Amino acid sequence: MELEDLMADIKRTANKVRAKLKLIEQNIEAEEQTGKSSADLRIRKTQHSTLSRKFVEVMTEYNRTQTDYRERCKGRIQRQLEITGRTTTNEELEEMLEQGNPAVFTQGIIMETQQAKQTLADIEARHADIIKLENSIRELHDMFMDMAMLVESQVNYHFILLIFILIFDIDDDSCTF
Repeated sequence: MELEDLMADIKRTANKVRAKLKLIEQNIEAEEQTGKSSADLRIRKTQHSTLSRKFVEVMTEYNRTQTDYRERCKGRIQRQLEITGRTTTNEELEEMLEQGNPAVFTQGIIMETQQAKQTLADIEARHADIIKLENSIRELHDMFMDMAMLVESQVNYHFILLIFILIFDIDDDSCTF
């Protein structure tokens, strides 16, 4: 399976998980609005909160892995450019990558051997991978922000509930909101 296919599969799976977590949250909120507060509901809320936090952790690690891979690919591209006789600074390489055009790597490079041609093909393939990774990182960042806000709102809700319980000395079983 190609890197692009794997990233697309991970993205699809992450979106499914995020949608299911939101659905679970909506179901919990709907049940809370009926006025019923049970141990089962509190358990489901705790499990949902734990799953949401774990999902954020996993996606953060995935994002970190993608970023590390991008940096390794960028280093490899820079070394391959140096092998072909083109020296670039880190800023120039970043500018080339941001242009989104793999042809920038071919400017000024004269290919004399099959090995040099293969090196160029590798550079262009890595560039395409980096562009795909950057897009995936942006999407993951958006997903991460959604989940972070979801987790934050749950933490605030539990904190407010605890304050009410402490202030009014409410028994958990008699608590209806």
